[in-house]
Amino acid sequence: MSQESDRSGLNLILPEAEHYGILKEKDTKKTRSILSFHRHIWERMSTFGKPETELPAYDPQLHGPLVKFELPSGYREIERYWVNEPYSFVCILEKSSIFSYHVIEPALTLYERDILERIYDDLRDILSLGGISSRKNKEHVLVRQTLSLLSRYHAKLEYSSIYRILYYLRRNFLGSDRIHSLMLDPNIEDISCDGVDIPLFLYHNEYRNIKTNISFGEEELNSLVIKLCQKSGKHISISEPMVDATLPDGSRLQATLGKEITTRGSSFTIRKFRGDPITAIDLINYNTCSVEMVAYFWLAIENGNCAIFAGGTASGKTSMLNAVSLFIPPLSKVVSIEDTRELTLHHDNWIAGVTRKSLSAGSTGEVTMYDLLRSALRQRPEYILVGEIRGEEALTLFQAISTGHATYSTMHAGDVQTVVNRLDSPPLNVPHVMLQSLDILSIQTQTFVKDKRVRRTHSIVEFTGIDAKTGHIRINELYRWDALTDTFKRSGDSYAINKIIQARGWDREKLDSELRTRERILEYMWNKGMRDYVSLSLVVQAYAVNPELVLQAIDNHTLEEIIAQDSEGV
Repeated sequence: MSQESDRSGLNLILPEAEHYGILKEKDTKKTRSILSFHRHIWERMSTFGKPETELPAYDPQLHGPLVKFELPSGYREIERYWVNEPYSFVCILEKSSIFSYHVIEPALTLYERDILERIYDDLRDILSLGGISSRKNKEHVLVRQTLSLLSRYHAKLEYSSIYRILYYLRRNFLGSDRIHSLMLDPNIEDISCDGVDIPLFLYHNEYRNIKTNISFGEEELNSLVIKLCQKSGKHISISEPMVDATLPDGSRLQATLGKEITTRGSSFTIRKFRGDPITAIDLINYNTCSVEMVAYFWLAIENGNCAIFAGGTASGKTSMLNAVSLFIPPLSKVVSIEDTRELTLHHDNWIAGVTRKSLSAGSTGEVTMYDLLRSALRQRPEYILVGEIRGEEALTLFQAISTGHATYSTMHAGDVQTVVNRLDSPPLNVPHVMLQSLDILSIQTQTFVKDKRVRRTHSIVEFTGIDAKTGHIRINELYRWDALTDTFKRSGDSYAINKIIQARGWDREKLDSELRTRERILEYMWNKGMRDYVSLSLVVQAYAVNPELVLQAIDNHTLEEIIAQDSEGV
């Protein structure tokens, strides 16, 4: 038997006797590993009905790479990174000072493509029976049924071919088809498809707006839009060609079908959901806020001061709201209200409300932000989080503030005066006199520092009442971002903190001690890289129950160990 037949003639599906004779002829470590791998596959397939049937992990060092990439003529490679190792990676290319984003996936031969299409058709009939809930079970059944079909086909394939075929089956059945790698890339914020045969555009954390090597024909694009909507539990059709939905991973989807609404063909925009939410430690790391500002929010939110986070599109409003909401005391009852689930809290006593559109055109069943907020006030919440105020719910929100509920929300506005003007005017219609019940207003901005896109807290102001002579809102600007030095400057004493002194019966020395202690904890977590929301929540909860224990753990450098033990049960 020749070396070429040893390499390519080995059959994963039919264990012919000659394969096992190779071991006697060529007693090498590599040959033993390959034959052991083949025998394992066959034994698994011959008992594919058993629950333990699985496919061993692919070893690129043993079996070779699954993907290859040749640099196109005229391009220069800037960066390369895996998004689904060892199956797909991303190359950032540059040509004429313009960057492009290339997704590289395994290339199939004509024979492998024919096998894939046949399996795909057969699997749709087999898997349509359903009855499988979790993704892990779905993937297990997909692999098992694929190996079973290959056995019935008597298809002679190399082990690398099996894995390439399985990659595309997983991608199309369990993933998001050709945009699957984009959904896995943590560097992408937005995915935008503008129409038929138009390259997809992304918003990349490093390269900002960038064009991809992915585009769709009309039939393929329509099919993908329908599939994305179905995955979100929504229906889209020519009669209802526009859909706003939430994908299973939490990403926000806006889609249109056909050419009646968008003349260039079906379109979709996906605003990706960050599974690991931004925390206060991230805000410090990104220099969105200073340690002193985060400690201020910690103390203010712990004591029930109300706040609104305002700013332009993609300025970090919701990220700020989510980050500081982790400072809510652990046992407090929290109700959140959103159009799309974006907030992630580590609180057990939390009701997460989401709006709903009417089930069909002209029918009832719509649940608005106003409906959810009005219902929330009957649930005796201590903290209310509203994703964004846009309409009549604003008045109800300020009524909740006036009656003693600690509320936090976001809104679109670039400065303090715009916030006041929007609240005063339709459709928000909040009476001017009620604005003084708001404690804190944080203005977020998206800007550039040394040609790098960043998000900063432009200013933090406190509403201190209404001027009796002019009727204008009196504000106290506490912090402001200095663009020249990229630092934050404090410009006055805090009105909200002074109210905490009176409410808690503290003196100034006690207040300063509390702020310094919180800054010390935040700096310790920042230096140690303890930035995930579970760790931060556990530290906040532990400090609320036993401050001395947290400080002692910091002194002994054992805080990470304590949090790791506590998080094992989360």
